[in-house]
Amino acid sequence: MNILFKNIKELIQVRETSLNFLSGKEMSILPTIKNAYLLVENGLISDFGLMKNCPKTTYKTIDATGKMMLPSWCDSHTHLVYAGNRDNEFVDRIKGLSYAEIAENGGGILNSAKKLQATSEDELYNQSKKRLEEIIQLGTGAVEIKSGYGLTKDAELKLLRVIKKLKKNYPIEIKATFLGAHAVPSEFKNNKSGYLHMLINDILPTIEKEKLADFIDIFCETGYFSVEDTQLILEAGKKYNLQGKIHVNQFTAIGGIQVGVENNALSVDHLEEMRTADINALKNTKTMPVALPSCSYFLSIPYSPARKMIDNGLPLALATDYNPGSTPSGNMNFVVATACIKMKMTPEEAINAATINGAYAMNLLDKVGSITKGKLANLILTKEINSYNFIPYSFGNHCIDKVFLKGIEIKYH
Repeated sequence: MNILFKNIKELIQVRETSLNFLSGKEMSILPTIKNAYLLVENGLISDFGLMKNCPKTTYKTIDATGKMMLPSWCDSHTHLVYAGNRDNEFVDRIKGLSYAEIAENGGGILNSAKKLQATSEDELYNQSKKRLEEIIQLGTGAVEIKSGYGLTKDAELKLLRVIKKLKKNYPIEIKATFLGAHAVPSEFKNNKSGYLHMLINDILPTIEKEKLADFIDIFCETGYFSVEDTQLILEAGKKYNLQGKIHVNQFTAIGGIQVGVENNALSVDHLEEMRTADINALKNTKTMPVALPSCSYFLSIPYSPARKMIDNGLPLALATDYNPGSTPSGNMNFVVATACIKMKMTPEEAINAATINGAYAMNLLDKVGSITKGKLANLILTKEINSYNFIPYSFGNHCIDKVFLKGIEIKYH
């Protein structure tokens, strides 16, 4: 699709050359062009600049007067493929039960796994595609989707095959992560090592054979999997060319960040509990810290200390954690707003975290995350707004007018 956007009030996240990620003070810099044009050719960003230099063309033209344009959101942490929901646990939590108490009573991840195991692959796909279409309409143009609600060989593979089918059938960029080590299933309750060896010896060879995953992940947390378990899973992933990611420091800090850095994990995600030692361990590394503010909002747990992390020179990405138990929402607009409102990130920092740094956390920086020539034309065109500050300011009313993936306007509803 070839298209010319003209009279763009402000073109946001303009980067002449691609870069890895933004850290510390760099995160407060958000380059823009006011009164701009943007040219899309064959689904890619081919040119952009000031309106006074706008080329003449016979391409379809969209007048963006009063509107702003930015790269689509890059959501590097979701569990979007799941069966049913857990709205009953939502009520239990309102009545005073903790996340841990709900899990002990048979709820939580094990509850979702039971539902998924009983759901056919076709039905799981049909439920999940609705969620995927929803987040695309909300401006997400790249997403990572994890397994982890199967917890048996057949169910985990079913989940990963659904992700692969979504990737084939939709224009959004999708990355898949194998998170078999999300919880210990009840049949392995007293044999965690047996479960881990099943993941490694029985599932990983099939994942490699069918090309079902890009990354491997583990929930490194008290009551779930230890630092030693994390080391085992990350090493196994390397043998199958799966780069590591870790759910870590959500409720307790037990050294998971350090083992992630030692194993060159692409990202460490959650980070609600951050010690000075954890921040120091991440300095000058290639491991991206990822915060999940809507999870903190939904569970009423602490938010990642974004201000402290950025002020100590770290990078930070933002993601939704879309899942049925702790974040039943894939709305990146809400994530960006909540990061500003509750984590004291500036709009510039939050937009950088939800675009460039999110793209890095999925190994997709060559395709998405900025307005750069040669990248995919995955774009958000806003409604008429007075500044990009309005995007997080208007937290309950998203500012999106149109969404484009590879230069094509997307309409699902």
